[in-house]
Amino acid sequence: MKLRSTLGEQIILGLGNNIDYEIVWNSQVIERLIVEYGINSSEIGTDIPISSTRELVISILGFLKSETGGERFVTSLEIILDFASLFQKRITMGGTPLRAAIAMRKIGYHSALHLVTINDLVRKMIPPDSPWVCSNDSDSFYPHLIVQFDKGTCLQAGDVSIHTKSANRIIYVNDHDNAVMEISPELESLSSDARVFLISGFNAMQSSELLSYKLGKLLKIIKSLPSDTVVFYEDACYPNLNLNKLVRETLIDVIDIFSLNEDEMQEYLGRKIMLLDPVEVFAALQELHRLLPVSTLVVHTKDWGLAYGEKVVQYSKSLKRGITMATTRFRLGDDFSHSDYLKTEGLPTDMEKTKFSETLNKLVGEKVYCLPSFQVNEINVTNVGLGDSFVGGFLSGLVER
Repeated sequence: MKLRSTLGEQIILGLGNNIDYEIVWNSQVIERLIVEYGINSSEIGTDIPISSTRELVISILGFLKSETGGERFVTSLEIILDFASLFQKRITMGGTPLRAAIAMRKIGYHSALHLVTINDLVRKMIPPDSPWVCSNDSDSFYPHLIVQFDKGTCLQAGDVSIHTKSANRIIYVNDHDNAVMEISPELESLSSDARVFLISGFNAMQSSELLSYKLGKLLKIIKSLPSDTVVFYEDACYPNLNLNKLVRETLIDVIDIFSLNEDEMQEYLGRKIMLLDPVEVFAALQELHRLLPVSTLVVHTKDWGLAYGEKVVQYSKSLKRGITMATTRFRLGDDFSHSDYLKTEGLPTDMEKTKFSETLNKLVGEKVYCLPSFQVNEINVTNVGLGDSFVGGFLSGLVER
């Protein structure tokens, strides 16, 4: 355990973190692999087990074909390393806690971190004035593979023909640290003054027995928090849906705000949602709230962000900051400044999405507060870490509520 400070931070961010290998998309490499492995269009899917590079390629093609994002487990870290070696790549920080901490620090907000992976790259990126604990005593390195594809990505090889109409990202993992999710005993003391407590990262775990044990430890910590602490849960695409169910059933009674993106929402509902159809989105929110009976649902998408529940207008500042932060990362990637954030804040909103938000707000009434996304002119954008950045912006507003 490495306790760096206990400064009484009000925003506590947990639980997991990692290193990301963000590859630069190259259709020619993918097309060559399709031919080399003799992949047929009938094999393509998003839910196949991945125990070889061939199956990894099939999975990637499945996500491109469905134009969705998600996260999948790979049976060997070597598959990830070998595949990443075929592309140019950037090495960045992953995990909602660390990305959110970095994002909110750029607009002047401090937080404290619970980490499961530590190495020199992570040490370099932790905001220098952020207290942190790590549940791992030794350095480790389990990079996650991040595959981003843009709108208009084309693949043509054999009988495989794909042309995407929207952009997204896929995450592939084999990460021992996040799979065992050790929880530092120092987390309780680090959280003694918490006003906001973030839970994220259980989606990389593989064992229901181990997960149940870790959730029990986490519940004890949550029950020790100050009575007015807001517990914020950021969802993820779980490769194992049974583990997702276990997390929800165990934590649902202590979660104040349950946050998720459009891919996760659609996975719960088992269907695609027309994100700019107010009537369809309202029906989806009602159904989702029955599945996830928490005080407040937060849904963040490429088109809008909203809070659904009781007295949700109190989250107006948080939603605005979350959307602004995610859009700034979308525009500029990791390397943005406070002035870049302020420039995003001044951008016009998209008219179609503004009309959707206004219509939804009128349709639903005070149980929803929805804001549209901004107009963005940049072409070379990033699609990874947007949810993490949204969380950073949202929590910075939440602590002022």
